[in-house]
Amino acid sequence: MFQSLSNLNPIILSILGGIFAFFFTVMGSGIVFLCKKVSRKRMDYMISLSAGIMLAASFFSLLNPAIEISNKIHQSVLFIFLGFLFGGLFVFFCNKIFSHFTIDSNEKISIRRCMLLFISITLHNIPEGLAIGVAFGSILYGNPLISALSLTLGIAVQNYPEGAAISLPMKKEGLSSMNSFLFGVISGLVEPISSVIGALLVLKINVILPTILSFAAGAMLYVTSLELIPECLQNKNKDLMAFILLIGFAFMMVLEVLLG
Repeated sequence: MFQSLSNLNPIILSILGGIFAFFFTVMGSGIVFLCKKVSRKRMDYMISLSAGIMLAASFFSLLNPAIEISNKIHQSVLFIFLGFLFGGLFVFFCNKIFSHFTIDSNEKISIRRCMLLFISITLHNIPEGLAIGVAFGSILYGNPLISALSLTLGIAVQNYPEGAAISLPMKKEGLSSMNSFLFGVISGLVEPISSVIGALLVLKINVILPTILSFAAGAMLYVTSLELIPECLQNKNKDLMAFILLIGFAFMMVLEVLLG
């Protein structure tokens, strides 16, 4: 199967990768049909594991290949430095756009707050989709397939609790299960779309590959540091959360070493 995937066109791979990550959003959103509430402990475990996976993927699948490719084409490290910073700044400014809508945490969750949650998650799914597309597109220039696959897996795993985080509050506020589910699904649609855009950028303008890879790495690292790690560390058992994060990181690291 691995050999079959390696023979596919990078654009096709980016589409499949985006759909795979999107499928986990659909599964997370679909939990609204099964129960009214998901165990907080289970959500924390999932978020901690995905945080470790995404941290490893940010380096092994994006930043490290960017550095290697930059050295091969004798490109200044400044492009990687700027790409990395602008990746984080992109997510930062996207969050700031909606910061004035912030509702006090003591207030009861409302439909308006649910919609803001929907918008923010949809927004940060864009750089995740771009990262998937960039990773698969860079295969054409020597980036290992396993790097793109591990990155996609990390994004997909953390999409599951995100889908549930949208659909469950909306159902709680009175929306039907189907409508709540559809909001979760729509939030993930941007990933397969932006994954194709990321792959096309790499394939059409290959000289900017190191910059795009580092941009995606910066965006991924910012999202992980801003949202996933603080979220899982709200759990009382911080030691366990940190250990699960290490397991996720180690799992991706071993995959990269053995199959990269």
